[in-house]
Amino acid sequence: MLVLNLRLGLNISPMETLRSLIFWMHLIAGVAAGVVVLIMSITGVALTYEKQMLEWADRGAWTAPSPADARHLPPETLLAKAAAAQPGLAPTGVTLRANAAAPATVTFQGNKSLLINPYTGTIIGEPPAGLRSFFRTMTVWHRYLALEGASRSIGKAITGAANLGFLFIVLSGIYLWFPRVWSWLQFKNVLWFRRGLPAKGRDFNWHNVIGFWSAVPLAVVVAGAVPISYPWASNLVYRLAGDRPPTAAAPPAAATPEPVSASGLNAAWSRAQAQVPAWRTMTVRLSADSRPLALTVDQGYGGQPQKRETLTIDRATVDIAKAETFADLSPGRRARSWLRFAHTGEFYGLAGQTLAGIVSAGGVVLVYTGLALACRRFMSWIRRRGQQGSAEHARAA
Repeated sequence: MLVLNLRLGLNISPMETLRSLIFWMHLIAGVAAGVVVLIMSITGVALTYEKQMLEWADRGAWTAPSPADARHLPPETLLAKAAAAQPGLAPTGVTLRANAAAPATVTFQGNKSLLINPYTGTIIGEPPAGLRSFFRTMTVWHRYLALEGASRSIGKAITGAANLGFLFIVLSGIYLWFPRVWSWLQFKNVLWFRRGLPAKGRDFNWHNVIGFWSAVPLAVVVAGAVPISYPWASNLVYRLAGDRPPTAAAPPAAATPEPVSASGLNAAWSRAQAQVPAWRTMTVRLSADSRPLALTVDQGYGGQPQKRETLTIDRATVDIAKAETFADLSPGRRARSWLRFAHTGEFYGLAGQTLAGIVSAGGVVLVYTGLALACRRFMSWIRRRGQQGSAEHARAA
């Protein structure tokens, strides 16, 4: 392009040529990925508070006891009462929350779960299905464009490519945002919303303002999804952290499943509570009687790995055989985990989720204004071509 400019005698600097090249790549990527990015942004907004809303729905399924000093039943008792209510299904795990108004959750074989009164053992029923169905639908659209079965791999490939294109759009947009002339007036025009503009000027203003204020967090949110879509990106995260990427695990050989057991769970549960007194959620997935119990103790909202600890406790001695925290992970696993939960903002708690939801909503506006500007540019080009053709026809006549 630079050589062409020189041959035509155009006085265009290399920086302007580079800017023009990046602009057209930015525009083409936006047009190509726009609709998919729009779907992912809308569903991303809908999924912002998924964990909190599901927990809220579970709490609304029953009325908590009024005495403030009410105590949870031992987990083995809760499992026994749940098993009695579901003959033929073996419990596989239990989750308790420190919140006095939150029910316990018992999981069974076949991905079935029941809510249970943690103080009396009374079965409340299955978790509310409506909200879970909504979030499941939003997740399927977000990850696979609502494609099911064997077509899911196609949907995942499309969303992965669109997300990679979106990352380029965000990063190139940061470069394109800076005005050609560095003056306060020029910066002010793209720093805040302006009133009274025509449609084209309004879209341009909104695109620049929202792009500027959301650029950094949006880049983090979008970049966090790339390793989810591509193994090479996940391996790159490990290498950049100075770590060796994990090797793909071989599929486990078929074996007769051992019956799970809750023996020793009460003592292990008490030991875990004493080890992490500020626990918010505690979950155990039962294993065979010969194996230690692994309890996941969470002090956050489920998406904060730095506030989660996994305790492996011997059933017989109640000794903690292993305590694994976020700090104990390798640098690569920490970086990979951070990216995973920075994608949803959960790593930084409610504030991070809120910010991720806001910039996802900003992504919706960016796609709309970007496509609107691209359509106006295309229509303007069509009109110019028509006018040029009319002028040439008139001269020929």
